[in-house]
Amino acid sequence: MLKDILNAFKTPEPSTLRTEDARIAMAALLVRIARSDEVYDEDEKDLINKMLQSRYNLIDNQSEDIRKQAEELEAKAPDTVRFTRLIKDTVPFEDRKSVVKDLWSVVLSDGKRDAEENNSMRLIANLLGVNDKDSALARQSVERNNIA
Repeated sequence: MLKDILNAFKTPEPSTLRTEDARIAMAALLVRIARSDEVYDEDEKDLINKMLQSRYNLIDNQSEDIRKQAEELEAKAPDTVRFTRLIKDTVPFEDRKSVVKDLWSVVLSDGKRDAEENNSMRLIANLLGVNDKDSALARQSVERNNIA
């Protein structure tokens, strides 16, 4: 399965991913943003598990297995550009806006935003076809929810 996803990075045009592969690719993007500040802790892992459970109606073990596979994929993935292209080609636009909101949730989960996370979010959102305004609205929504 991971081999299929990694092979998709090597092809000039991304291939269509199976549903399970698309889940792992999505989870790997969450892992990538979580690791962007060089701190990837249990709270972030738990948050990613919960996001996967909610997005894909999974149980604990399933979401944890997908996250672990995603961690492996993220470590081997060549770059964010090709990585996000796979997701952009398989996920409808409205869902991609929701993905950006999830990514902001991971970034803001530790209560801090550093320059590397901001740069990563701007790049990832744009590569997913989500403009700066929609990304900012997603971030503000997460910030409001974190205060409440």
